[in-house]
Amino acid sequence: MSFELPKLPYELSDLEPHISKETMEFHYGKHHAGYVDKLNKAIKGSGFEDKTLEEIIINAEPGGLFNNAAQVWNHTFYWHSMTPKDTGPEGDLEQAIRENFDSVDRFKETFSEAAKGHFGSGWAWLVKDKNSKSLRVMTTKDADTPIRQGIIPLLTCDVWEHAFYIDYRNDKAKYVEAFWNLVNWDFVAQNLESNEIQFRKAS
Repeated sequence: MSFELPKLPYELSDLEPHISKETMEFHYGKHHAGYVDKLNKAIKGSGFEDKTLEEIIINAEPGGLFNNAAQVWNHTFYWHSMTPKDTGPEGDLEQAIRENFDSVDRFKETFSEAAKGHFGSGWAWLVKDKNSKSLRVMTTKDADTPIRQGIIPLLTCDVWEHAFYIDYRNDKAKYVEAFWNLVNWDFVAQNLESNEIQFRKAS
C-alpha cells in the first residue's frame, strides 16, 4: 500500500489572517508531504505493507515507521479540525462541553493552557473514551496520538514550532488564541457522535 498526501478541505490561503498561506505552504506542502514520503519509504519490508494507517499507528514499534504514520494521521486530523467558517459549538456538543467543563469559555481556557503549557513538540487534544461522552483535554509529545491508546480524538491543535513560527515567531500563546477563530465545530460534533476512529471522515 502506498499513501498519498490527503487533499486539504480548503485552499492554502483560506485560513488567513490567522494562519498564512506561507505557513500552509511549508506546513502542509513540506512537512506533511515529507511525512508521507518518509512513511512510504519506511513501510517497505516492514510487514505493514498491506495495513491501514490506523493499524500501523496502533501496532508499530516506536521509531520511524510509527512516527511518520502518526504524523500523517495527526496532520490530516488537524487540517480538518479547522475551517474558515467558524461558528461555535451547538446542540449535543455544546451540552457535552458544558457538562464536562462547566462552560464553553472554561473549556477553551483549559485547552489553551494545555496547548500553551506543553513543553517541546506535540499536540493538544479534546478527546473522549469509547462509548462515553465524558470529555477531557490531553497533550501528546512528538508524534504520539490518542488513537494509539484507543482514545477517540475530537479536536487537535498542532503545537510543534513549525505550525506557528512563520506567523507568530516564538509567541505560541498568540497562535493558540488565533486557533479559536478557526475551529471546525461541525467536525468536532461528528467525532463526538462516533465511537470509531474518524480518519476516514478526516481524509
